Amino acid sequence: MTSTALRRFPVLVFDFDGTLIDSAPEIGEGLNHLLAEHGRPPVTDSQIRMFIGDGAARLVERGFEATGEPLAPGALPGVLARYLEIYATIPTDPHCIYPGVRETLERLKTAGHRLGLATNKPQVLTHKVLGELGMGGLLDAVCGGDTLPERKPSPKPLLWVVEQLGGTPDGAVMTGDNKNDVLAARAARMPVVSVAYGYPRMPLSELGTDIIIDRFDELPEALERLAAS
Repeated sequence: MTSTALRRFPVLVFDFDGTLIDSAPEIGEGLNHLLAEHGRPPVTDSQIRMFIGDGAARLVERGFEATGEPLAPGALPGVLARYLEIYATIPTDPHCIYPGVRETLERLKTAGHRLGLATNKPQVLTHKVLGELGMGGLLDAVCGGDTLPERKPSPKPLLWVVEQLGGTPDGAVMTGDNKNDVLAARAARMPVVSVAYGYPRMPLSELGTDIIIDRFDELPEALERLAAS
């Protein structure tokens, strides 16, 4: 990669689930364990992939809505706490990192980019997974879904990460897999790259993104295209 993208976009912000890792199996295992404790049937993998993206609380709510009566008013905090407790015990599959992710992040970091994470996954679980995958050293700022009062699609997580990395929104790019990432980037006035895999929950053509890449290792070229535009 030439230095054009580095000069134009020294800061790069990434989504986590569905962008860097395929976490649906572990998330599904945790949710189905929780549902079983409440006498509910399991949800399918395809359902799980549609539930992911809006934070753990909404994931739990969707799980109950899909398997019977919604959670009773006031029940969510306790049920959510139990889900997080279950999920924390599930080992992270070392093969869940999407192809080319680790190598591309290492390449970008070596080139001089400052890398950060803005995810709706709870902060503690995010650091757990990063640690188990040996990826923590690649990311210099991490904003979880409960780090700030607001999560994506609010722009605040992206802006917080950019600030932590000493950058500015016009010198940063967001990379993610769904509409929340695009909306957050647009509100932060940052260009956005979307991956064609992951959990988009809608046709890619409707995301309103700047560039779509089929593989993560296409990101350096996409950054060059953005820098030249």
